[in-house]
Amino acid sequence: MGRVSTDCGELNCGLSAVSSGRRSCLFPVTDGPKIGNFLFLMQAEPDPNLIFETLNAHQRSAALRGAIELDLFTAIARGRRSVAELTEHCQGTPRSVRILCDFLVVCGFLTKTKGDYGLSPTAASFLDRNQPSYMGSVARFVNSEALLSSFADVAALVRRGSTDLGEEGAGAVEPDWDGWVEFARSMVPMMAPAAQQIAAIACERRPGPVRVLDIAAGHGIFGIAIAEKNAEAKIVALDWANVLQVAQENAERTGVEDRYELLAGDAMGIDYGTGYDVVLLTNFLHHFDRETCVEVLRKVYHSLAPSGIAITLEFVPNDDRVSPPVPAAFSFMMLGTTPAGDAYTFEELKGMCEEAGLKGNELIELEDSVQSLIVSEK
Repeated sequence: MGRVSTDCGELNCGLSAVSSGRRSCLFPVTDGPKIGNFLFLMQAEPDPNLIFETLNAHQRSAALRGAIELDLFTAIARGRRSVAELTEHCQGTPRSVRILCDFLVVCGFLTKTKGDYGLSPTAASFLDRNQPSYMGSVARFVNSEALLSSFADVAALVRRGSTDLGEEGAGAVEPDWDGWVEFARSMVPMMAPAAQQIAAIACERRPGPVRVLDIAAGHGIFGIAIAEKNAEAKIVALDWANVLQVAQENAERTGVEDRYELLAGDAMGIDYGTGYDVVLLTNFLHHFDRETCVEVLRKVYHSLAPSGIAITLEFVPNDDRVSPPVPAAFSFMMLGTTPAGDAYTFEELKGMCEEAGLKGNELIELEDSVQSLIVSEK
């Protein structure tokens, strides 16, 4: 990885800084940091390929989704590497299988040696169904018809200023939106690493017998991870009733159901109760405008015990709002799927917490994650 001189001085331009770094002020070079074959930073020189690749980016996600549905990566991991073997596995044609596999080589998911295909390190780790780190299920939510349709006409979206997703145009915050059931069933592999780090922090700072409120619990993995690590922790999972069915299944699967309570309702209107030692607010605030976020945080404040802490998980861009790439780009997802959501900077989140009465408000960077934690005290 190289270094680039700019008006701001000489800066590191490594892939790790793009994919997981938080405070790096990265500047682009033509052969600089990439994720896949795409530069996430402005080109130093004019490059028409950026336009062509971006307009065709839908082909990459479609190819990956199709390969996951065909279980192509698992087949290759099991030794089916030739076009003939993969054609039989996919029940396709030699031409179609060869073209898909070659495209996946170009995308960085497969390798090709003397006509046989292999898995890239990323595919071997995350797309082989036999691996505990398998992430193929994520495609069902991230590439769902509902989310894709939200960006079918971005010009109209910008003119309208808000999503038209959902029956009432409330998007992902519409009561009982079916998309959250798919989210709960699909996204555990992506959230599990963050859940383990949250559990470690929660158990270190508030050990022993504790009551934990998991707001918008979804799959429930955040509260469940605490219950697994702390045998004296009791979890209250709050979400819509249809989503909590998934959380209950996961609690039963992990053996913590006897310390797992369900609180069905809308997080905006329901009474949280009081006396919680830990409140989890994971991937929730970005769905709303600032005023609504402060309202939620006030409810969190009043639900906490005097020595309680709140742990908020969010995509947190730098103050410039264009770096790091993944947290910064998340605001576009909120434009397409919510009426007023956004990716908030730490200073904005800190201000909301302080207005709600929460103190401390420590920013913690997670390992191997594009998200960050804010830990607050009552």
